Amino acid sequence: MFDLTGKSILITGGTGSLGKALTSHILNKYPETRRLIIYSRDEQKQFQMAQEYSPKDYPQIRYFIGDVRDKERLIRAFQGVDYVIHAAAMKHVHIAEYNPDECIKTNIGGAENVVEACLQTKVERVVALSTDKACAPINLYGATKLTSDKLFIAANNIKGDKPIQFSVVRYGNVMGSNGSVIPFFINKKNVENKLPITDPNMTRFNISLQGGVDMVMHALEHAWGGELFVPKIPSYKIMDVANAIGPNCDKPVVGIRPGEKVHEEMITPSDSFYTYDLGKYYTILPATHSWKLDDYISEFKAEKVELGFSYNSGDNTEWETVETLRSLIKQHVDINFEA
Repeated sequence: MFDLTGKSILITGGTGSLGKALTSHILNKYPETRRLIIYSRDEQKQFQMAQEYSPKDYPQIRYFIGDVRDKERLIRAFQGVDYVIHAAAMKHVHIAEYNPDECIKTNIGGAENVVEACLQTKVERVVALSTDKACAPINLYGATKLTSDKLFIAANNIKGDKPIQFSVVRYGNVMGSNGSVIPFFINKKNVENKLPITDPNMTRFNISLQGGVDMVMHALEHAWGGELFVPKIPSYKIMDVANAIGPNCDKPVVGIRPGEKVHEEMITPSDSFYTYDLGKYYTILPATHSWKLDDYISEFKAEKVELGFSYNSGDNTEWETVETLRSLIKQHVDINFEA
């Protein structure tokens, strides 16, 4: 059984929404973890997080100020670390479009630095967080995350005899995460009684913070190296989100922002050549790998998807409704909310 007892884990971007959810999960489920290192560049967020998870109450926790752009700092931080979860990234699509060089430095240069630092230390397993926007990207954020995914997957080919495994998890919008549409809509409703709609036909995949945590832990436990895991999750329509939050609000259509899609993808027909169904998740396997495919299929009872298969938020078979969204918001979003 998978156990983190005696292990050291480092989370880059650890003060973000998913980083904090991972922290809570690890501290509660694996209290015998030797060290849990929160690595990020925002001292204020670290200060605030330390009020909730103080080293006094959780002696295994450490807070490291550092930027993934700084390889030497990463190498120092990774000393004695067993597992790395790479969550740090520039994530706002329109900000990346306006500041492309900064996005590239963090999302691509940072990924290269994490890979190099892992290879130069004794890290055993690495899970990098991706996004549906990395699938057939049309914006810079998605393009940088696709490049990051490729870097982590290809790192398995250059590790030599080093016993380290790199894998990637790709998922959709995390419900209630910082900067996402639901807290944005709730704030707009409370302040202006108006919810700006980019496109009434827009759809997105939806995953809870705990669902994201479960994916990361699944990859840490089960990855053989090079997999890109994709969850089976429902979609929602942006109008249903708006009606769940503010049924009586004005809903002006303001147009799609630079780099946005109407529907998101997580698996394209071109990916279907390498995609397998694992039950709860899909996995896109690397074209080159050091393990035997037949052994992998046998171990996980993996079933090859049909050629041409795709996974798109607009064509999904599972959907949230206004009612389920309202219930999920009350359950998962840490904001006072009344529809």
